[in-house]
Amino acid sequence: MFTKVLGIKIILTTTVEDFIKHTGPKITYTKQPLQNEFFVRSNDLLFEQGINAIDISINDWDGVPAFFATGERSSIPFDIFSASFYLLSRYEEYLPHVKDMHGRFPPKESIAYQNNFLQIPLVDLWALKLLDALKEKFPDVAAVKRKYNFTSIIDVTSSHCYAYRGIVRGISGFLLDLVYFRLKRIAQRVAVLFNPSKDPYNNYQYLINLHKKYRIKSMFFFQFASYSTYDKNVSTNNNKFKFLIKSVADYSLVSLATSYSSFGNVALIKKEKKELSSVINRPINYSRIRYNRVDIPETYRNLVEAEFTDDYTMGYTSEIGFRAGTCTPFYFYDIPLEIQQPIKIHPFAIHDYALTKEKSVKDILSKVTVIKSRVNEVNGSFNAIFSNELLGGDSKINWLKIYTEIIKSSNV
Repeated sequence: MFTKVLGIKIILTTTVEDFIKHTGPKITYTKQPLQNEFFVRSNDLLFEQGINAIDISINDWDGVPAFFATGERSSIPFDIFSASFYLLSRYEEYLPHVKDMHGRFPPKESIAYQNNFLQIPLVDLWALKLLDALKEKFPDVAAVKRKYNFTSIIDVTSSHCYAYRGIVRGISGFLLDLVYFRLKRIAQRVAVLFNPSKDPYNNYQYLINLHKKYRIKSMFFFQFASYSTYDKNVSTNNNKFKFLIKSVADYSLVSLATSYSSFGNVALIKKEKKELSSVINRPINYSRIRYNRVDIPETYRNLVEAEFTDDYTMGYTSEIGFRAGTCTPFYFYDIPLEIQQPIKIHPFAIHDYALTKEKSVKDILSKVTVIKSRVNEVNGSFNAIFSNELLGGDSKINWLKIYTEIIKSSNV
């Protein structure tokens, strides 16, 4: 809240004498104020151990949703620290809930979705409101203003639609297209057979040039795993696939999209990480998890054990918005172990598959613009996930064109 969002250095103390002697701005976070300092009445949440069912009532704080009301004596009407912790720790994902078919926490189960603030970076807004309240009492309080930034994240879980997939998979796909009379796909297959560069997913050079032209920070997450039901990328033994990864790594940051099969399997995650690292001859520190399968807290414990430093999976596949209530990177707090894990979470706000529900290009761009403006308002980090499968796929909507429009306006 202070160091990451507001850029304010703070000192914590539980010694009353030291607190009273301090002559600068000071805050008490307890049940009763000591003097006439800035006082935030505490909820019990941050003083508890373990997970407990919590009854949450959403109220209004000058037009912004808030919860954990504090009462009249508090300098602000809500316990901003407990509420932020509740969202950032994903406290609700520890509570009993019905997972979807991939073992994920459904967005509609979240307090943010149910109370219509999923598309608001609430923690960041609360921090700015806290700063305003502090400045009323301590006019000399100085915060460091952050800069808005945008990162385009490309998921490459299927690098090619037809090329480099081997004879058996190629023939099987051809026969399946023939059975279902998919003439367009058959024509594409034949064209790619004689010229692999015509593969519809092969948009890498276009994307690299686009990012370079508009000075966009980009990341490519390649899946590098064996074939399975949900993992259908080109074989990791294919030299042309390896060459593609190396060539992309020359222009953009390349990291690992862990496979579906590796979920919960630390040994397999380590294997995929090591093998991809050997291809690009660089350490792999960043991760994204196939299908955004996050199981709190086990997923992050596994990533820490596999020695990842950063993860880009905090978000929903089917809904746009802020799963953890923020557009600011943060370190994951493991509640059962009561420790801050050494892995930084980079939440994303846009997933392209969530946008496929929109009926028109205008609606899609409008949704993206709203999210961008809300991140810009708090000078946060706007991370957006796009899949090369969708960008090069056969759809009524030209997703590559939409992506281009988003890139053109994202750093403005």
